[in-house]
Amino acid sequence: MARVKVSRSHQVTIPKEVREVVKVKEGDYLEVYVDERGRIVMEKLKRERTRFASGRRLTPEEIEELIARGLGEALA
Repeated sequence: MARVKVSRSHQVTIPKEVREVVKVKEGDYLEVYVDERGRIVMEKLKRERTRFASGRRLTPEEIEELIARGLGEALA
């Protein structure tokens, strides 16, 4: 078990040995909640990529629109 300290800006660093076990890397999202026993729990969210098959070549504008929609969903 590792011990971490809460920083002035209320941040904690996930120890390397924990990151390696759960394969957390920069850019991953974690769900954080307090369980029924009052413990802080962090769970790595599974990222499922949306697949798109158009059956034809896309224009740069269509690609930009798809990216914008995908980012909107990811940030929602």
